[in-house]
Amino acid sequence: MKRFNTAGPCIEEMHYMVPPEPRLPEARTLVEQNAYFVLHAPRQTGKTTTLRALARRLTAEGRFCALHFSCEEGEVAQDDFAEAQRSVLTSIRQMATVYLPPELRPPARWPEAPESKLLSVGLEQWARYCPRPLVLFFDEIDALRGESLRSVLRQLRAGFPQRPAGFPASVALCGLRDVRDYKAASGGDPTRLGTSSPFNVKLESLRLGDFSAADLRALYAQHTAETGQAFAEDALARAFELTGGQPWLVNALAREVVEKLGVVPPVTITIDHLEEAKERLILARQTHLDSLVARLHEPRVKRILEPLLAGAVLAGDAYDDDLQFVRDLGLVAQGAPARVANPIYREVIVRVLASGIEQQITAEPRRFVLPDGRLDLRLLLEEFAAFWKEHGEVLDSGIGYHEVAPQLVLMAFLQRVVNGGGFVDREYGVGRGRIDLCVRWPYRLPDGSRTWQREALELKAWAPKKPDPLERGLAQLDEYLDGLGLNHGVLAIFDRRPDAAEIPDRTSFAEARTPKGRPVTVLRG
Repeated sequence: MKRFNTAGPCIEEMHYMVPPEPRLPEARTLVEQNAYFVLHAPRQTGKTTTLRALARRLTAEGRFCALHFSCEEGEVAQDDFAEAQRSVLTSIRQMATVYLPPELRPPARWPEAPESKLLSVGLEQWARYCPRPLVLFFDEIDALRGESLRSVLRQLRAGFPQRPAGFPASVALCGLRDVRDYKAASGGDPTRLGTSSPFNVKLESLRLGDFSAADLRALYAQHTAETGQAFAEDALARAFELTGGQPWLVNALAREVVEKLGVVPPVTITIDHLEEAKERLILARQTHLDSLVARLHEPRVKRILEPLLAGAVLAGDAYDDDLQFVRDLGLVAQGAPARVANPIYREVIVRVLASGIEQQITAEPRRFVLPDGRLDLRLLLEEFAAFWKEHGEVLDSGIGYHEVAPQLVLMAFLQRVVNGGGFVDREYGVGRGRIDLCVRWPYRLPDGSRTWQREALELKAWAPKKPDPLERGLAQLDEYLDGLGLNHGVLAIFDRRPDAAEIPDRTSFAEARTPKGRPVTVLRG
């Protein structure tokens, strides 16, 4: 039986998989044009699966000798460019032995060459003696660093005019980053990435996109066809909403349901199954999610995520480059306005940033459950206000993402109380000046049926030299309540002005109404 794959490239005989080549139709055209090009995408989006499939197909068709190989083992060479080249040549030979017929493989021994030209001389000889044009896919190219990366890129650039008879006819460099960022990785100024690149012969930069909704349906349909286990229609829509089509998440979510939760055929997979699987993925923080979490405090990532979480406008000299960097990592979605790529990443980011705070919250969740099973949101907010008065000054100064410290504390408090029973859905984006939260809490009606209590909260900051955001916040909350179909909400305003009163003195509750007349609890802190 096939499985949903969450580790390494997909293998057709073992894994459910979206047909790889249609995901990157431009690549074949570029190969046929003898082009050098770049393919970049976040980790675990299917780059390796796609290039491996394309290389095998091109070779099988008889026109090209195409080979995919990884540069990852060259990472340990650091600035030892000779050792890095030897590592790349070894990887080429190993993959050629497995995937190419004997008549297309490189020579039995790489020719002698100066240490600065080991790669180019080897590729020149192979290209001259190979009966077909060479097509090489350098995967994990950005594992190479400093002088090693610079040496490889310069040799490829120098050999470019000799193609196709005296050098590989087509080369693809595949990694996390676009070629514009290679200058930083190869030792250039990381704050000025638009300057001359050490690989300026590329014709195109391709980005492998996420799955479409149709791709997700087709992938899950393979499981249904093999096992008879269906996905409910609304579950398919929710799966795409939660993952944003990120390929690893699409596979991981389904795998969590069918392998970890033990939902076996013929039971239909529902939204509730997916919600439970999502929570388990977030709490487990598997390797893919951990690799993103490790980036959160990098300066380039923080410069984008901190104002993004606050809903502030992004600005600064490095704005474009930093934004593209976090997009290349997959943390932020393509297109405008800037936003975190999907709801699961949103949850992971906030929970990681607030995890230290959550550990300090001693509130007992059962205290906030009313006799009828509903959540006592007012009591929860009062407990938060008391916690904020006592610990706010220390927490505010100790959180790395200082610009959103109060919001993170409130979200940590909500998560501590709601976790294990309900959910906290978050929305934030550039220029909105707010964070929208929807707390969903399950309870039973008198007839025994299960339903959901939903509570809307809007979090805003009173920034220095800005007017009180109360009026604007009430209008924005109206919009949010319209979308949720609710007739009441909570507006939390945190005063970030340097001349504001001390936190214990300014934390208070009041009642207000939105422009459409909806009642609102206003929490100031």
